[in-house]
Amino acid sequence: MNVAIIIGVVVLAFVVFIALRPGKFRLARSTTIQAPADPVFRLVNDFHEWPAWSPWENLDPHMQRTYEGANSGRNAGYRWDGNNKVGSGHMHILESVPPERVAIKLQFFRPMRATNITTFTFVPKGLEATDVTWAMEGKNGFVAKIFTLFMDIEKLVGKDFERGLDQLKATAEAKH
Repeated sequence: MNVAIIIGVVVLAFVVFIALRPGKFRLARSTTIQAPADPVFRLVNDFHEWPAWSPWENLDPHMQRTYEGANSGRNAGYRWDGNNKVGSGHMHILESVPPERVAIKLQFFRPMRATNITTFTFVPKGLEATDVTWAMEGKNGFVAKIFTLFMDIEKLVGKDFERGLDQLKATAEAKH
């Protein structure tokens, strides 16, 4: 009987500990691109341009892509379905303010379900350079709180953002 009580207290303590973990997250990465804001903005604002720089595009050569809605900007959509490295999901541009900001609703269906908001901001540095910040924020439900206890999402996703920004930089600078 005492063992059952001890196990119950440990389980309850674990549940309370998980419940008290942060309910929201935000991660961001930035870089400076040697190109004006407008052409850099266009590479993000048009999902048809993402294969040239997105860090996930080359992880599955057989990934299925579908474009929906507007060609670019507000209401443009993009669906993907691929292997376990890229999973499946949907992106939809919620806000497009040329050449300053693109806000995207990002939904993952597989391997884990999640909905987050991703934002790109573009700040001109003179006439020939742009500071670009790629940020993502969302809510951590109970299962996500357990997951983040064992996986460092900041580090894991942050590396992808850094790789994507490096590729965006290379693409924009090559076109400039």
